Amino acid sequence: MNDLIAKRYVKALLDGRDVKSATAICNDLKAISSAFAEEKFISIVASSEVKNSDKVNLVISFIENAGNDLKNFVRLLGANKRLDLIPDIVKDLETKIAKMNNSYTGVVYTNKKLTAKYVKDIEKQFSQKFDVKLSLSQDVCDYDGIKVDIDSLGVEISFSKERLKSQMIDHILKAV
Repeated sequence: MNDLIAKRYVKALLDGRDVKSATAICNDLKAISSAFAEEKFISIVASSEVKNSDKVNLVISFIENAGNDLKNFVRLLGANKRLDLIPDIVKDLETKIAKMNNSYTGVVYTNKKLTAKYVKDIEKQFSQKFDVKLSLSQDVCDYDGIKVDIDSLGVEISFSKERLKSQMIDHILKAV
């Protein structure tokens, strides 16, 4: 539900804006969104004992040189008691700006650390394949194989040792 509401606010924020101004607003909202990692801040925003105007002033104080558009946006969120949507709005706003810039980020999951050159090669291949600017980071986890996940493009490609083994066994059994 919050995602749907956040999408409407993002659509309104981006309406009639170029990439540069949208990126500036996104960066300012990221500064606010980082405050949501603190329990005290969340309790203040969620508190019914604190006035909405005080909450709005607190949120606006996180941004240096905030433009009137952003101040009015935060006031609107405060008036509608939706300040807690800011992290969702930032997430969706980043995705929309990435689409506007045709640049995306993704993650390579493996169980061993890959060299930077290998990750760059994967990045280059996918960039050419999908005709986008792509930036990949690596996540070393317990995945037995390699998986490339570019969530904002809706792409997930994986190669698993277990799946390869099971497919080979199935193929051999069918041949017999």
